Formats: sequence, C-alpha cells, structure tokens
Amino acid sequence: MSPPARARAWVLAGTVLGSGLAFIDSSAVNLTLPVIQQKLGGGFEAAQWIMNAYALMLGALVLAGGAAADRYGRKRVFAAGVLLFTIASAVCGLAPNLEVLIAARAVQGMGAALLTPASLALLGAAYDAKGRGQAVGIWAGASGLTSAVGPVLGGWLTQAVSWRAVFFINLPVAAVAVWLVLANARESQGARSGPVDWAGAGAVTLGLAAITWALTVAPKQGADAAVIGAGGLGVVALAAFLLIERRAANPMTPLTLFRSMTFSGVNAMTLVLYAALSGALFLLPFELIRAQAYAPSRAGAALLPLSVGLGVLSPLSGRLTARVGARILLIVGPLFVAAGFGLLAALAQAGGYWTAVFPGLSVVALGMGIAVAPLTDTVLAAVADEYEGAAAGVNNAVARVAGLLAVALVGFVIGGSDPRAIAGGFRLAMIAAALGALTAALIAGLTTHTSQKNNSRKS
Repeated sequence: MSPPARARAWVLAGTVLGSGLAFIDSSAVNLTLPVIQQKLGGGFEAAQWIMNAYALMLGALVLAGGAAADRYGRKRVFAAGVLLFTIASAVCGLAPNLEVLIAARAVQGMGAALLTPASLALLGAAYDAKGRGQAVGIWAGASGLTSAVGPVLGGWLTQAVSWRAVFFINLPVAAVAVWLVLANARESQGARSGPVDWAGAGAVTLGLAAITWALTVAPKQGADAAVIGAGGLGVVALAAFLLIERRAANPMTPLTLFRSMTFSGVNAMTLVLYAALSGALFLLPFELIRAQAYAPSRAGAALLPLSVGLGVLSPLSGRLTARVGARILLIVGPLFVAAGFGLLAALAQAGGYWTAVFPGLSVVALGMGIAVAPLTDTVLAAVADEYEGAAAGVNNAVARVAGLLAVALVGFVIGGSDPRAIAGGFRLAMIAAALGALTAALIAGLTTHTSQKNNSRKS
C-alpha cells in the first residue's frame, strides 16, 4: 500500500535534498580547485585527486549501497548515508592540508554511495508504476539542477566567503533531508536477504583505485613499471570482482540484470555520456579561471545555462517519456550534447563568453535535460521491484566511474595547470566529449527498442 499523497510529496522532497547533496558536491568543488591550490598547495594532479577521491568511493561503493538499501531498509540506509556525508563535509571544511581534505572527500563518497541509490529506491517504494515516471522526472530534474547549480554556488561562496563554505553549506540541508524522510517514508526492503557483498566491494574499489592512479600519473611518468603494474593490478581486481559476483550467494551486482539488452545498453550509454560531461565540466572551470582570468563567481555564473536546461527540461521529459517512450529521447538528447561540445570546440578561440561559451553550453544543457529523466526511469523499469536498489546502484556506479575515468584521463590532453597548457588542451577535450556523446546516441538507438510504457511492466 502506497503512503498518502502528502507523505509521498514530502518523501520526494527529502530524497531530492539528500541526493542533491551528493550531486551538488560533485560539481561545486570544481570552482574551488584553483583557490584550494593557492591555499593548500598542489598542482593539477592534486586537483584531480580532490575530485577523484570522492568519485572513486562513490563509484565503487554505490553498488554496495544499492544492495544495502534493498536488504537493510531504504529509509535506514538513506539516513545513515546522509549522516556520514555530513560528518565528512565538516572535516573537509576544517581540513588543514591536502591530505586531510582528500581523505575526507573519500569518506564523503562513502556517504554518497549509501544515500544516492537509497533515495531512488525510496521513490520506487513510495509511488506506483503510474506515478513513478513523473516522480523520477522531478527527482532527476532537481538532482540535475543541483548538480548544475553547484559550480554557480561554489564560485560565489568561494569568492564571497571561503572555499570552506562550500562544504559547510551541506550541514543544514542534510538535517532537513533526514527529517523529511524519517517523518514521512515507510521502511521498505527487497525480497533478498543476507550480508552485503563486501568482498565484491573491496575488489571493485581496489581495481578502480589502481586504474585511476595509473591513468592519473601516466601523463607525467609515462608507461613505467609502476604505471603498468598498477594498471595490471586494476584489471585483475576487476576480473576478480566479476568472478566474485558470479559466485556470491548475495551479489551486490546481480549479473543477471545484464541479460536485459535495455538495461545493459542504457548503462553503456550512461558510461560514455557521463564521461563526456564529467571530463568537460572538470576542465571548463580551469579554462575560464586560469586561461581566461574569470573570477570564481563569474566562472560559476557562466555555467548557469546548465542549471536552466536541466531544471526546466528534465521534469518535462519525464512526463514526455510516458507518452512517446524513452528511445527517441535517449537518442535526441545525446545528439544535442554532442552538438554542444562541438560548438565549444569550434568556438574556443572566438573570445568572450557569449560567443565562445554560451552557445555550446546551452545546447549541452538542452541535450542533458532531454536525456536524464528517461535514462533514469528506463533503468528502474528494466528490472523487477526487488532489484530496484541494486539497479539504481549499478547505474549510479556507472555514472560515477565514468566521471572518475574521465577526470583521470584529462591529464593526457592537459600538460599542466598553467594558462597556456589548459587553453591548448581544451579544444581537444571538447572534441573527445562530442565523440563520446555521439557514441551514447548510437548505443541508445541500438539497444532501447521497446517503449517506456512497456518497460514499466516489470517481470
């Protein structure tokens, strides 16, 4: 039995606020990186690790978070994740050096790995199939909006207060999110039981950490013994992860989910689309602040088209999905994203925000606004109810791993943090992002053959 309409609305609000913490923190920190480098030291590689310590733990452990939500209770796991995220945010804000900041960012990623899939699973439990599409559209739009607003807020807080305020702002938001969910959500669990697959979590974390380290240091060190050894260790650990999942009694990633062409395809699409977006959004603030000498607040405001596009279009595309199906939106959205990155590459030397940045960024925002809601709803609709937490975890893991790898790979096109090196690599990075988005559109066209109406009838 579903909760009353008023309670469902408050659950939606609470999950939006909670997941918004994770989304906004993954983007707001971008605008603080040049200032953090000035205050705490470190070069471009340190900036990569400030982002990737968070993305690594989120990408690796969100799988376990989804499984934990199914087995131990979505409400309980959501509250625990928000609490852990909040404590880590306070430590980030107080960090005296880079080492403490990077470690606290990793703990933030652990908290986000619990709360993000639990928030989607809470919606799946609160709404029936008819209302879920619109609820997920609102969730996706609000989450996308917070992710896009992140750079704006981060830039303003960094310039007006301090880079530390970017982390402290999480505390009151987290308190409201937990209160709304605890007061209005009913506890729900999946049909499966048993311990969380920590062996699998350890293997995938080791594998991603080793590969990320290798990709991050390779541009500077070359393919030496340490880089090759770390890369090889990562591949072996990921292979061990698949073996563990195949044999585990309670796998955190049920490999049977990938028997669905739609589920497999939409996750492959997520990988390339979010890699393109994450790499571009990591590099764009450096281009604006270092190469074009923007103040942090101005650089943040320059990214406002993303906020508008995601915030306005995602709820609309969520409703449109129920009428026309997901396939057409999952093709058209990435095509617009590719066109936007192409414009950013073509106009990179045009000079001035309105001619060099705004046109391309607006088209990227249009494309992501079209694609995010049907992508998320397709993932949930492709699996049985008992696997919603795991499915949400898989898709969130794929999105975060995409960002993790993209940021690690940025070093191959950016030779340093000086303005000339950044400007030289920016155009090449945008071309690569455009090709990634085109690949996402092709994958969607080949794998999402059924309409969202049919997909919503779960097996």
